[in-house]
Amino acid sequence: MSESERKFHDIASQIPDAKLGKVFGAQCIKSGRKAAAILWNSDVLFKLDTNDQKEALSLNGSNVSSHLYAEDKPMNGWVTIPFNHAEKWQYFAEKAVKYVKSLIN
Repeated sequence: MSESERKFHDIASQIPDAKLGKVFGAQCIKSGRKAAAILWNSDVLFKLDTNDQKEALSLNGSNVSSHLYAEDKPMNGWVTIPFNHAEKWQYFAEKAVKYVKSLIN
């Protein structure tokens, strides 16, 4: 297991009401049946509200996520945060789970 995978699994285990799952063949953190965070290569994609997207995009190297298998197709509401900001993943994962949970209810 890679360092990014270990970090991702550790984060998932610390968030109440979150569980590990798969989406598009990639590991993800789910809230209910919806993905809130996706591990792709060594980066994580987070589903965030508008304000949290702005905050995430301020991190050097972060960008609007593209579909995992079609890089020319942006994923609305998703931000990719690279491994060099892994210390921020827990923070954004909690925000993503909370946001996705609000979309379900």
